[in-house]
Amino acid sequence: MPLNVMDAQFRSFGAQVLPVLLKEGIAPLAMKSMGSGTLLASGQVSAVECLHYAMSLPVATVITGIDSMDILKQALDAVTSFKPLGANEVAALLRKTADAASNGRYELFKTATKHDSTAKHPEWIE
Repeated sequence: MPLNVMDAQFRSFGAQVLPVLLKEGIAPLAMKSMGSGTLLASGQVSAVECLHYAMSLPVATVITGIDSMDILKQALDAVTSFKPLGANEVAALLRKTADAASNGRYELFKTATKHDSTAKHPEWIE
């Protein structure tokens, strides 16, 4: 499910769905830690901050897209430098992203049809 630092503040999967999965013993898989790059476009967070945030959540794994050697190196840097974020660090990230996260404009998978193939092909769900 999409879990990222901006998700925490708008129609939150982390607040609404993650606790249910954990209660039911279902291992959550985190994705969209950078919102398909749009969180980075906000200028509020770095890729490593996004990955460290997602990796600090109670999830089985964080899935991240890797389409180049530079992105692979970025992911490896995030893994090798990772230490779970403490409550103060999480709070600081949430404060830093609060304005950008307030209306979902950087989480297009929640607010737009850009990433919704069924919106382009409604016959798939008939």
